[in-house]
Amino acid sequence: MNPLIDGLQYANWSEKIFRQMRAGGVDAVHVTITYHESFRETVLNIERWNRWFERYPDLIFQGFTAADIEIARQTGRSAIFFGSQNPSCIEDDIGLVEVLHRLGMRFMQLTYNNQSLLATGCYEAEDGGLSRMGREVVREMNRVGMVVDMSHSGERSTLEAIEHSTRPIAITHANPARWHPARRNKTDTVLKALAESGGMLGLSLYPHHLKGGSQCSLAEFCDMAARAVDVMGAGNVGIGSDLCQDQPDSIVEWMRVGRWTKVIDYGEGSADAPGFPPMPDWFGDNRDFGNIAEGLKNRGMSEAEVAGIMGGNWMRFYADSFGPEGAV
Repeated sequence: MNPLIDGLQYANWSEKIFRQMRAGGVDAVHVTITYHESFRETVLNIERWNRWFERYPDLIFQGFTAADIEIARQTGRSAIFFGSQNPSCIEDDIGLVEVLHRLGMRFMQLTYNNQSLLATGCYEAEDGGLSRMGREVVREMNRVGMVVDMSHSGERSTLEAIEHSTRPIAITHANPARWHPARRNKTDTVLKALAESGGMLGLSLYPHHLKGGSQCSLAEFCDMAARAVDVMGAGNVGIGSDLCQDQPDSIVEWMRVGRWTKVIDYGEGSADAPGFPPMPDWFGDNRDFGNIAEGLKNRGMSEAEVAGIMGGNWMRFYADSFGPEGAV
């Protein structure tokens, strides 16, 4: 039986969601534990996760290596891998990369929509690429085994991260821009460079990233997935649902506004509806991954291709990415 892995979620975590993970057979999830938080605030979020691990040991546990996914499968639990959607957690201190890796952080985005100390976000008018500190942080992330994630980054910054990184990077939650031209979706130029370097794309189910938004059909999504495979190859595509289940609309404000502005930044949503959009009717929570697998089969993908997209490709990527550089 093949693993089922989601490349990114940011849910309002609860026993209900953990039980839905188990009902859906989800073996591992990369979870966002921090956006704009400082290092100390990120540690507080890790403490919160430690309490969930303590309270629900029959449902979830913290994952550190790809081998933990096999443990999850053998014990009927879900392995949780930590990630950050912004480099705020390292503040201006490159030494915190290693500290956070030791605490379990396995992914970090170099930007979240805006310019950071490391790179340029996809909402900036000008993309200056990786900064001097950005190049050094990528080198340090490569060294310790933390994945460079460019999901919210501008095109030049993303291409420079791919070129500068000595290990494959990830775009954990985005879709091809040729299919739906959301600012966060990625051009074929980026997707081809990502694939050529051995990187991974996690296909997003967040409605703002979908053609037709909440009305996007399963067949349309699977057609997009097949086109992504045509561009990148079957081994470089997975799922990164970007599921924000049960989050209050106020969380959208935190995601987009953080501390950098005093006014509402509507980002990818409509100014008339700044909250979370409803999910497509075929994917509401972790119990619905089977719908995607069935849809990919109906689209004509082979069993091996479907198994890779639903988790096998992430499993291989995790195995290659989470240890120190040069480790066997």
